Amino acid sequence: MSVKNKVVVITGGAEGIGFEIAKNYLQNEAKVVVLLDINEQKGSQAIEQLTSEYGKDRACFFKCDITKDLEDVFNKVIHDFKTVHVLVNNAGTFNDALVTKTINVNVTALIMWSLKFWEHMRKDKDGAGGTIINLASIYGYRVDQFVPVYQASKFAVMGFTKSLGHTYNYNRSGVKVVAICPGFTETKLIENPKTWEGGVSKDFLEFVKIQAWQNVDVVGKAAIEIYGKPSGSAWLIEGGLPIREIILDNRAI
Repeated sequence: MSVKNKVVVITGGAEGIGFEIAKNYLQNEAKVVVLLDINEQKGSQAIEQLTSEYGKDRACFFKCDITKDLEDVFNKVIHDFKTVHVLVNNAGTFNDALVTKTINVNVTALIMWSLKFWEHMRKDKDGAGGTIINLASIYGYRVDQFVPVYQASKFAVMGFTKSLGHTYNYNRSGVKVVAICPGFTETKLIENPKTWEGGVSKDFLEFVKIQAWQNVDVVGKAAIEIYGKPSGSAWLIEGGLPIREIILDNRAI
């Protein structure tokens, strides 16, 4: 499957993983990437760079708080582009001290955006079909003693992806739903350890030092690789190694 001529919407697209995903989709001839982000300055800088590298009218930006602006931004996107083929739910937060915000951003908003675009894309309601890519995490299926709120949010993303992406739903809608599960990745979310769990945990800091880290570019490439993968599947990208499907209890999720 090719992303050529596709309209791609990316939440949290102004920097980090979201921006790398945008670059990779444009490199693979997507028609346009629509970046949604709360940071207007970063959004403007991202569009300037993408326009310089890939040409005029290949990227646009809407300032967006994904917890509040779904209806307004969705209407603007549909007005401008008519059909959206790919939604990448990339926006997220990482701070166990902020329980409500973590669930609102990582779970509730992701679900609401997915369902909104799923209805728009579904072929059984005159849509063109499409793909929804959810950014989960290794913490969507692995468990350790740290950041339990964040882990809970990513487990929710995996369960939602598996259910909405179930063969039954894909066969009737023509909309694939898949997940990327990045390992520890160098992004803005992890720059300040003091925010990770409401205070520095010495044990956690020691734990993360020995993990297999990777740069954001490998996650951007993985978002292209999983575009053609089966609906309901989830794919690990860790330590910069090739992607591999996550299997639990001998069942692909």
